[in-house]
Amino acid sequence: MANLPDKQKLVRNFSRCPNWEEKYLYVIELGGQLDPLSDENRQEQNLISGCQSQVWIVMNKAENGQLAFLGDSDAAIVKGLLAVVFSLYHGLTAEEVIALDVRPFFAELELSQHLTPSRSQGLEAMIRAIRAKATIMA
Repeated sequence: MANLPDKQKLVRNFSRCPNWEEKYLYVIELGGQLDPLSDENRQEQNLISGCQSQVWIVMNKAENGQLAFLGDSDAAIVKGLLAVVFSLYHGLTAEEVIALDVRPFFAELELSQHLTPSRSQGLEAMIRAIRAKATIMA
């Protein structure tokens, strides 16, 4: 997985951004840190429906039970939101992913109120897809 910040560092970094523009740029920067997604992973089964942009999410389960995430999007801000989601779920098992409600983190990061309705719907679609895949892997 890309070298993304953990939850606490993510919250600290967002709190240091003085305005929404800085947060927006930070989200895009996070997306740039995602590992490239291979063409073989850009399959229909990994494509998330409900997003305006194209979003692919790949989840694998390690021997220790923790889930590993790969993903990409054709939109920079969406790719950044994907990186934020991956940071929040990083190191968790399928059961922990299912149990974790990440929405309060988005409120704490002050992202929720700045996303357009279509971006918010796309974010919800990503979270639903991850939780659904985690349910199958549990």
